[in-house]
Order: sequence, then structure tokens, then C-alpha cells
Amino acid sequence: MDFAYLNRVRTYVCPTKNDLIDFAVNEKKILIAINSEKILNATKQTRQIINNNIGYSDGMAAVWALKKKGFKNVIKIPGCELWLEIIKKFYKEKSFYLIGSTQKTIEQTVSKLKKEFEGINIVNFRNGYFHNESEKKEVLEDIVLKKPDIIFVAMGSPKQELFMYEMEKVHSAVYQGVGGSLDLYTGKIKPVPEWWKKIFKWEGLYRSFMDFNNWERWKRQKNFFIFIFAVYRNKI
Repeated sequence: MDFAYLNRVRTYVCPTKNDLIDFAVNEKKILIAINSEKILNATKQTRQIINNNIGYSDGMAAVWALKKKGFKNVIKIPGCELWLEIIKKFYKEKSFYLIGSTQKTIEQTVSKLKKEFEGINIVNFRNGYFHNESEKKEVLEDIVLKKPDIIFVAMGSPKQELFMYEMEKVHSAVYQGVGGSLDLYTGKIKPVPEWWKKIFKWEGLYRSFMDFNNWERWKRQKNFFIFIFAVYRNKI
């Protein structure tokens, strides 16, 4: 396991969330949420993708690690909020393409976006399940044809990062991996209460309690402890 990950990640100084959004739009890069699990499970390829694009601290563990490395003004930027901030700022002037989740969820997402952001230009959308390489190729061709300005991908990590990397090769745009954000946006899953975020700052633990019998989710939480221990031992 490579704990020296953050030592090789390029750092961009964006004082506010709005600065981050402007920087991403100007640079036309992939926005990638960084958390303890993603750092611990990084491969040579995913590390390279992050280094060539824009990683932001989606989890408190990443915030703590960066502060320990001397970045004093680091803030947590939840990806489930960031993608909506991008839409809110640019829906009148940019075009959008959405990929991910189930067919029902992506349809509900698009329907809700059109109601909340009147006039939003969603050039196309589809679910996040590909049965073969031919379907992926069709999406890549469609993106080249439709030329969206901003593309959101909800397929979970590392699938979404790898697919955005493929898309970036054929079409220059702003990309953001949004994981389970569409489920949250459509009400399929409930948001973490503000009081919990304020006191405990560990959203993954709350979701584990809410899905108590999901052993796989509990096993994922051990990454938080491994990461924090590595931070304090200066291994990250």
C-alpha cells in the first residue's frame, strides 16, 4: 500500500468553492473527490488521473491530512453539493450531459433538474450500466457529436474516474464524478443531518448506522482509521 500518495499530488490553491468551480471550468479538467478510501485504494493509473486533473477534499480525513502537510485554509467540499453549485452557476450558458445510476434515477434526476433550473440545456443522459464495450463506444461518439460543456458521471469509484479519463481523450469539457449524488438528489437516500456533520464530521459512519446490516459498508469504514493512523505517523 502506497501511503506517500499526497506527496505526489499537485496542489491547486482555490480559496473558495466558487474559485474551484471557475478554475475547473477555465481549465476544462476532471473534478475528482478525494477521501480516505480513494487515497488508500489508489493505483498508479488513478493517481496519474488525479495528478493531471483537479482533486478536491470531499472528506474530512483528506482535509486533516492536507492541513497536517501545511495547507492551513483547506475546507471540505462535498461533491454532492458541488455539482449542483456548478449547475446553478452555469445552467443558463452551458450545456450538460449526465451519465450514471439506474435508468429510473437518471430520469428522475433530469426531470427534477429541468423543474429547478428552467431552461437548462441537457443534451443527453443515460444510466451508468454498460453491458459491453460497444455501448461505451456509442456514448463516446455521442459526446463528440453533442459537444457538452459539462459532464457529470455517477458510477462510483474508480469506474467513474476511469471512464471520465476515456471521455476526456475524445472531448474537452469539465467532468465531475458524482458517485451517489443522484440518489441523494432524487430522495432515494436521505441526507446526513446537519447536527451530525457539525459534531462528528464523519458522514460514512452515519450511513453505516442507517444501513446497519450492510457489512460491506462497515468494512469500508476501517479505511478511515487506517488513513488517520497513517497521517499521524507521517506516512501520508
